[in-house]
Amino acid sequence: MSVTFLLTSFVIVATPGTGALLSIAAGLNRGMRYGVLAAFGSTLGVLPHAIAAIGGLAAVLAASPVAFAILKYAGVAYLLYLAWGMWRDTSPLTAEQSPASVRKVLRDGVVLNLLNPKLTAFFFAFLPQFVPADSPGAVGEMVLLSAVFSVMTFVVFAAYAVAAASVRSRLLDRPGAVRGARRVFALSFVALSVRLATA
Repeated sequence: MSVTFLLTSFVIVATPGTGALLSIAAGLNRGMRYGVLAAFGSTLGVLPHAIAAIGGLAAVLAASPVAFAILKYAGVAYLLYLAWGMWRDTSPLTAEQSPASVRKVLRDGVVLNLLNPKLTAFFFAFLPQFVPADSPGAVGEMVLLSAVFSVMTFVVFAAYAVAAASVRSRLLDRPGAVRGARRVFALSFVALSVRLATA
């Protein structure tokens, strides 16, 4: 496994995007456990892209502008849905944990990355560069690289979530700051949706 692959993957994962922002928001809003759950959900959302690349489905998506556009705009719509919900949220910070809220955090993480066409492009265009075309174990190497990328995704997003949760206690008695933070995250999701729509 090349150092170039590891460094490039780390830069891609560590650059704040939808999954990282969701993990930070969950850690800030509900605490470390929810932040880590959001990181885990976002990582699960990476896996279908890896499977599609290994199975060749990513090539179909890349060759079909209509299919790619549908995936892209579905992702834009979901980002705007999350932004609207966060903008309207006036509830106090809470550590309440219920099966429904756990499922929602996991679902948001999975759906956000599942509908992220940039991941499809990443696995289709980037990963194969590190697997020789004539290699008899090409599929195994793709699986290994995808697994490394997924683990890296979870570790980095979880670190973001833990960092956000660590400053959460300072906001518990400051509802104005909480509202401002939520609106910053909501606007960040809107900005990401615009960037995705115009990419």
